[in-house]
Amino acid sequence: MTPSWRAGDLATQLSLGLSGNPDTVLTGVGTLQSATASQISFLANPAYLKYLTDTQAGLVILSEAHASDCPTNALISDNPYADYARVATLVSAKPSATNKAVIHPSAHIDPDAVIGDQVSIGAGCVIGARTVIADRVHIGAHGMIDADCHIGMDTQLAARVTLYTQVSIGERCLIHSGAVIGADGFGMARDGDHWLRVPQLGGVIIGNDCDVGANTTIDRGAIEDTRIDDDVKLDNQIQIGHNVRIGAHTAIAGCVAIAGSTQIGRNCLIGGGAGITGHISLCDGVVVMARSFVTSSIRKPGQYSSVTPFQEHQRWIRNAARMKQLDKMARSIQNIERKLSDDTH
Repeated sequence: MTPSWRAGDLATQLSLGLSGNPDTVLTGVGTLQSATASQISFLANPAYLKYLTDTQAGLVILSEAHASDCPTNALISDNPYADYARVATLVSAKPSATNKAVIHPSAHIDPDAVIGDQVSIGAGCVIGARTVIADRVHIGAHGMIDADCHIGMDTQLAARVTLYTQVSIGERCLIHSGAVIGADGFGMARDGDHWLRVPQLGGVIIGNDCDVGANTTIDRGAIEDTRIDDDVKLDNQIQIGHNVRIGAHTAIAGCVAIAGSTQIGRNCLIGGGAGITGHISLCDGVVVMARSFVTSSIRKPGQYSSVTPFQEHQRWIRNAARMKQLDKMARSIQNIERKLSDDTH
């Protein structure tokens, strides 16, 4: 049976004002363009305002400024996108089928591991010695959890997540498939004509309420731990080097690469494909735009960007050729300015 919600109950649970019929029954979510009379939608981006007047949704979450344009029931919100996230979480929640631990018989759990109550461990999982799995943790099929790890309550690991030794994950985290946490950092010492691998002796500590996207990698520390603070959100295919520190409430989009020993502050936003070199720091409240390359510390909050803007290919070729002449052009201009200055005197 599909779970359903009354509009009035949703308004009460989220402490939002309701315009319309509180007895409207809702069973899912949809976009303004596609939602049906039993679905919930939202308006957060003014670019989608053009779809509001014709929406068939049974309930729309929007701001007071757009309430008069809404042809259906509305939840009035100061932050429609955040409240949509809360509503979608409620209506998509699946009732638990059982309160008992579900451990697949093919899972291998070391006798020295500690497993809490109501833990689910999927097929082919391996749990190492002295690892502690707290209550209500879910570990998907073929998860590999090495020795001396700790996973906090209500955390979920999707299929094929790998935790090397000495990884600690807090409560209510979500780790997506293919994530690798605690692999060696890229520590190499040059000795003559060859490299020596520098042992990576630290671990990884991840706080509460964090998300780690699919195929993202977080390297262990060289001596001290790599640290991800509470409520950090990491997208897919991110590389985080050894001894990086990421402050609470920071969000990082896909394909970002952060080199070792970089310190990133709280409440930062880093756009997709950005690169951040090692041994620098970003203060709290920094926004790095997509595809930017950060090579030095940022000590003042604000938006930062780099990389030449998108343009037609032939124009880019011409500009790229001219960029190679910038140093020569700068010297020529300096010579002209010097000559003009001499002539005026």
